[in-house]
Order: sequence, then structure tokens, then C-alpha cells
Amino acid sequence: MTFSRQELVLARIQSAREYTLRLLADIPQTEWFSPIGDNITHIAWQVGHLAMAEYGLVLFRVRGRLPVDKELMSGSFRKKFSRGSTPDFDPAGNPTTEEIFGIFNAVHAQACAELPDFTDAQLDAEIDRPYSFSANNFGGLLFCADHEMLHAGQIGLARRMLGKDPLG
Repeated sequence: MTFSRQELVLARIQSAREYTLRLLADIPQTEWFSPIGDNITHIAWQVGHLAMAEYGLVLFRVRGRLPVDKELMSGSFRKKFSRGSTPDFDPAGNPTTEEIFGIFNAVHAQACAELPDFTDAQLDAEIDRPYSFSANNFGGLLFCADHEMLHAGQIGLARRMLGKDPLG
């Protein structure tokens, strides 16, 4: 079976998301702000960061900002969960877990809806890091799946620290 680059990337991104959702399934949202490690991170930051990153890597980077994006996430949300941001352990200083999870799901749905229509010219457009193996949008899209799996590992460790069993 032969896959287009768009189909390959979409399958990888969807597979990574399915794994992340399995990791999150039995962690109550009431525990999403519980400190992990020595106040290094929490589940809510991981989920918000994945939403922000998928938006940036799949949507913004490939097709630019569109009016619909304001409905996906606010600029303050992007800043709160961007690379290099510091997780805020006070739930009052964050969007609610329902809002974070809703944005996480909405961005993913939008990315999956738009990705199949990306043209080869869009995939071939050069970009700066981060990307996987090639300095173009195709490499950036592949990195989106790699990035989600990296954070899935952190969520998996957080699960263990919250007393959850590892996934079988």
C-alpha cells in the first residue's frame, strides 16, 4: 500500500494522539494541576502545550493564521503553554481543565481536517527548526507526531507519579 505524504503524516499524528488519550483516560481532571517531580510540570501544562504545539506545527506554520484560529485558541493560551513557559500550579491562574482539554481536541480536529488538503508545494516550503529530518513543512509535520510522543512519555511518567499503573 502506498501512502501520500499527507496520509502518512496524518496517520502518525492520529496514532500519537490516540496514545496520549489512552494515557489521560483514567487521570481525573481534578489531578491535572498536581505537581509532578519537584514542581517541574503537571498534566494540564502538558495537554495545553500539546494543543499549542499542534496548532503551531500543523496549522500556523503551513497555512498561516486564519480568522478561524481565534476560535481555536487565544494568544494568551498560546503564551501560557508555549515552549519555555513555566507551568503555573495554581488552577486559578490557568484556563480550566475543561477548556484546556476542549482546545486540545478542537485543534486536533482542525489539524486532521485541514492536513489532507495541504499541497505538495506547502509541504515542501522551507522552515526553521523544529522539524524531524528535513527543513520543510513535511519535516515539521512529522515532528508534530514525534513531539506528541515525547510529551506522552512525560505524561506516562506523571501517571506513575500520580499512582496510576502503566499502560499495558
